[in-house]
Amino acid sequence: MNIGLTFDLRTEYQAMGYTDEETAEFDSLATIELLEEAITGLGHGVDRIGNIYNLVAMLSDGRRWDLVFNICEGLYGRSREAQVPALLEAYDIPYCFSDPLTMALSLDKGLTKSLARSAGVATPDYIVVVSVDSLDNPGTTLLKNYPLFVKPLYEGTGKGIDESSIVYNLYGLRQRCCWLFENYNQPVLIESYLAGREFTVGILGNGSGAYVAGVLEVVLRKGQQGAVYSYVNKEFCEERVDYILVEDENIKEEASRLALAAYSVLGCRDAGRVDVKADGAGRLFFLEINPLPGLHPTHSDLPILCTKAGIPYKQLINEIIQSATARSKGRRKRRRGSTAPPQTPSQGDQSP
Repeated sequence: MNIGLTFDLRTEYQAMGYTDEETAEFDSLATIELLEEAITGLGHGVDRIGNIYNLVAMLSDGRRWDLVFNICEGLYGRSREAQVPALLEAYDIPYCFSDPLTMALSLDKGLTKSLARSAGVATPDYIVVVSVDSLDNPGTTLLKNYPLFVKPLYEGTGKGIDESSIVYNLYGLRQRCCWLFENYNQPVLIESYLAGREFTVGILGNGSGAYVAGVLEVVLRKGQQGAVYSYVNKEFCEERVDYILVEDENIKEEASRLALAAYSVLGCRDAGRVDVKADGAGRLFFLEINPLPGLHPTHSDLPILCTKAGIPYKQLINEIIQSATARSKGRRKRRRGSTAPPQTPSQGDQSP
């Protein structure tokens, strides 16, 4: 197959003046090279497309691919991860990973929790606030039960999370919310703080065929930033974090059940990663889901997990491609034989 590769190269955006944190979700050149090497090693051709702006230009020039391996995170808005999938759907081009609806929904942590909870998936109590004044509602039971955990509503890679994300009183909550509103310009998610162990679950496949590749415990080394899997700890995980493959069958079973349920109800496809955490009593809860997981072999959680579980990097990439290819075989074809998208009729051609 001729596979197009869409991605946001971190150094390109940094050269335009974007900060390290603003580009934290974007990929390094090493990631692109290793991913391209894995795809070509599977016998496919690779066409490096790059970001959405390059994709738009190439599509306008008539370029097409059998499949697009999309890892674009996007730059603006809470639907940023949905932009490339939506554009590819408009041109009827198959692509890897979830569709625009799932991508947009999953980035909004509040909507994700609401849908998961409606399906019976255990998640911590939470509220979403859009201003500091929202904290003055005396009827909000959650705000009477400290400690609480506070984070931006639709960021990834631990952005907006550090040791101050755990708050112990109303004063601390107001201070943290003010800081998040000022620095991230978006609503804030407040949820019950879970003091127990933290895990991430890797899932591959689609529908009833989706399966858990493994469960990984995230253990912060002593002396690292607070007790949270923060932006800084994620950015420098090689020096700050130990990833331990879980062998305890009870934990694996419960974490897998939560993760698969969330993956299913949110409509995730091909691969994803689900974060779960225990409370002080050891009960596991769903936190959030990543339908577009990082794919650096030794820096990103899903490949690290798969390697520890006996799934080599090349096999992981192959399973993602095969999963997407199997889905695309059943899609509705355009009626036209042209490689161009359907044209909008002129005013005179429209039916009355």
